Amino acid sequence: MGSTHIEAERPADRKSLGASLIGQLLEWFEWSSYAVFAPFIAAAFFDKSDPTSALLATFGVFAIGFLVRPLGGIVFGRIADRVGRKNVLMITIIIMALSAVVIGIMPTYEQIGIWASVVLLLVRIIQGFAHGGESATANSYIPEIAPPAHRGKWGSMVYMSIFGGSVIAYTLGGIISLLLTDEQIGAWGWRIPFWLGAVAALIALYLRRHMKESEHFEELQGGGNSDYNHLSEERPTTPKHSNWLNILLIIGLVSGVTSSHYTWTSYASTYAITQQGMSTQGAYWASVFAQTCGLIALPLWGALSDRIGRKPVMYIFAISVGLLQIPLMGFIDSRPWTMLVSATLAVVAVAAGGALLAPVMAEVFPTSQRTSSIGFAYSLSVAVFGGTAPYIFQWFTTHNLSHISGIYVVVLCVLTLISTMLLPETKGIDLRDA
Repeated sequence: MGSTHIEAERPADRKSLGASLIGQLLEWFEWSSYAVFAPFIAAAFFDKSDPTSALLATFGVFAIGFLVRPLGGIVFGRIADRVGRKNVLMITIIIMALSAVVIGIMPTYEQIGIWASVVLLLVRIIQGFAHGGESATANSYIPEIAPPAHRGKWGSMVYMSIFGGSVIAYTLGGIISLLLTDEQIGAWGWRIPFWLGAVAALIALYLRRHMKESEHFEELQGGGNSDYNHLSEERPTTPKHSNWLNILLIIGLVSGVTSSHYTWTSYASTYAITQQGMSTQGAYWASVFAQTCGLIALPLWGALSDRIGRKPVMYIFAISVGLLQIPLMGFIDSRPWTMLVSATLAVVAVAAGGALLAPVMAEVFPTSQRTSSIGFAYSLSVAVFGGTAPYIFQWFTTHNLSHISGIYVVVLCVLTLISTMLLPETKGIDLRDA
């Protein structure tokens, strides 16, 4: 068969890719908005008499949203493996949109007391449950519809939606901080991203209605398109581990990526504002610039992995972030340019790891168990090592132990390095033989 046929990017695949990514982008925008406006949400939904405790509680709720993600990944993953990827992607975006509406209109601590904190916690649990299913399914779906020779580049776009949603959230945060006073933001301005996200989700829902189902899933169900047989490359399969061993290795692989990601996209700006005295606007715009650079780097890292392999690029991530984490965090002070330099270098390095998560995970697990396996391994690792990172780092900082935060990330980058060494090279593998 000709290579041009193998690598063809069909219009239906590109439209499905776009519909999936737009929905992912909006979901991550809503999710990231919580972290961006954490100081204001803390004041709105928790007792203002102890700002440090309120901020810790806010990050605690942020972490709990992540802790339920493995359950969502398992439940929705099984559904996706049985009834299709598209159906799950429709359900999860509806749940996320409704959750955003509730956060955008719910009363504050001053109005209903402790019930405001309780309702916020419940909504974040529901969001986390849906988010686990969304992430697991997108990490299966996009690599499955990608041309095999470009799976790294296409797969990197899953993480682009994560960075993209965060960039939009921080950009909006910067605009809101420019146009409104801190008092106005605290009173109602922090609600704006949740209102906008709920409205935009309706557009994404419409686009997802026209997505095609994954042909890998359809073939598994016995209804595959005959053209599907021409989509894979003729190459040997990689050595196989047991599925549970692969799950453990993926948990290790993801740990360094997710901990460093949330360090630099969710915690660093709050650290700069609350601990170093940096202006809110300065921290936001520095984060926007850094994450925009990371957004540009993602497909480049993915394309590089299509040429030289997944493992070399993952080594670049683990080694560079492991070496740079502590000095870059220590470089931040009250001047916004220090945040800009540190975060940009860190986020571009983090992008090397983030770009490869979707393709590597899809290439490791078999089609019949792909989404449920990713849902468990990826969501568990993100919950344990990523979603808890802002809370852990804030706790360390509060107790004058901020240096331990850097050591925590470095250790997890070493775990990623070891996991990468133990996993086989999967570039270009036929997903039906994974």
